[in-house]
Amino acid sequence: MQTTQITRQDIKRWKKIFAEYRPRLSPNRISGEALAAYLSSRYPVRPLDDPRAKRVVTDNIRANEGLAQQLPKGCAPNPVCFIVERSGAGEALYCAQSAVFAGIDIFVGIDLVSGYFLVEGSSLLWDELYAQRGLNETDLENFYSVAEYIQCLKRFDMLDRVLQKESL
Repeated sequence: MQTTQITRQDIKRWKKIFAEYRPRLSPNRISGEALAAYLSSRYPVRPLDDPRAKRVVTDNIRANEGLAQQLPKGCAPNPVCFIVERSGAGEALYCAQSAVFAGIDIFVGIDLVSGYFLVEGSSLLWDELYAQRGLNETDLENFYSVAEYIQCLKRFDMLDRVLQKESL
């Protein structure tokens, strides 16, 4: 999860990662439903059936042309939202919160249609979900998306497994 000012060195590094790994990757993005199922199986979550929370997910998609284009023609976002509970595996996420997020609930919004997601309160969880979700054809043409994906895969020791799958 990018949380700092972007520098020329960052862009140079991302382009280098893209050049190295893009030829070895193919589309593997899972659906929003599969991502929500992963989250629910991995962490104790409380569904948040709040229209305002769902609107945040929908508005983020509609306000970003690249995200909006990932919706199938004629389809609207269908968001689900969760709060990660402060127990079990969720407790580890709260213990790992950076100072900027300290003390706030971890909120996750996932669009079941496009697979777009957002996380407030945990860059660790955002990175995990990004690694799990994978990339689609459009993502694979974006040097930042590929570099971020590779960095997230490395963070969770998933890179070799993903690259082996890709080579089969």
